[in-house]
Amino acid sequence: MDLQTVWFVAVAVLWTGFLLLEGFDFGVAALLPVLGRRTPDRHLMLRSIGPLWDGNEVWLITAVGAVFAAFPGWYATWLPALYLPFVLVLVGLIVRAVAFEWRHSHHTERWDSTWTRVITGGSLIAALGIGAALGGTTLGLPIDADGTRVGGAFAGMTWAAVLGGVAVLGWSVVHGAMFLALKTDGPVRLAARRFAVRWSAVAALPLLAWAGIVQLRQGGLVTGLLWLVAALAVLVAWARIRVDREGQAFAAWAVVMLASVGTVFGAVYPVVVVSSIDPAFDVTIAQASVSDYTLTVMTWAAGFGLPVVLGYQAWTYWVFRQRLSAEPETAVEPVTA
Repeated sequence: MDLQTVWFVAVAVLWTGFLLLEGFDFGVAALLPVLGRRTPDRHLMLRSIGPLWDGNEVWLITAVGAVFAAFPGWYATWLPALYLPFVLVLVGLIVRAVAFEWRHSHHTERWDSTWTRVITGGSLIAALGIGAALGGTTLGLPIDADGTRVGGAFAGMTWAAVLGGVAVLGWSVVHGAMFLALKTDGPVRLAARRFAVRWSAVAALPLLAWAGIVQLRQGGLVTGLLWLVAALAVLVAWARIRVDREGQAFAAWAVVMLASVGTVFGAVYPVVVVSSIDPAFDVTIAQASVSDYTLTVMTWAAGFGLPVVLGYQAWTYWVFRQRLSAEPETAVEPVTA
């Protein structure tokens, strides 16, 4: 396997890792208005992702950095063509991070509810923007022979981008519900389980449609089998969450995204940006890649750095592995002089 293919696979793995880990963060935040009706429940939901959300964003930085370093032609075509979605992603992630920190700096009902809404809004915007970027990239962007976007600022916001955004958001919401069912106890756990049972099949349809369209256009036997695995994993996740097997359901739901991303990236290979104007304008890894020497240096650097990142994240998840329960609301006793 040549280094260009190795780094194409590495980029796909990094995006998959980001969607799997940050996906439940987005989902929990999106469910705050739905499942967090009481103040203790909202606190519990935010505590479940509190030690994890910022570390999960490392995968996004690494994925975009790998695209920039290994395939600058991909980066140069991708970001200008999807300038608006990426700006929205940055805005969503920034206000979300600020809200996580500021929410704990003051304690009134109005303050908490305001910053909780900001966390939810920032997560929704980020999930939609990332899905729109990945959907447009793999289903088609209006780029010409020079890799330049044809049209105005909203030209990249096609039906493909909308489908990708809805797919990532829908999957993430159910992913967050299954994470809450696995991570928490009490009323939130029960409500999250009911939500996952009710909406898992519906939420998976846009993701399966996205992967299925790419498969029909460019896929082969292996990617077709991956798509079937994704579809079967939806049924497994739904069946296991119904019988209170949260861990198995969470793992099966992760397989849905894992197999779908494998279908999409495997079907479009060796293309990194699909042109909706003419297939001759597609950007391939050979056109977008840096030199083999640069890829060799990057491979050695990743060989040393990646295990450190994986070890740190594995340690974090191990330390915060306990199931959480809501803290009881206690009245403050008056202090006598």
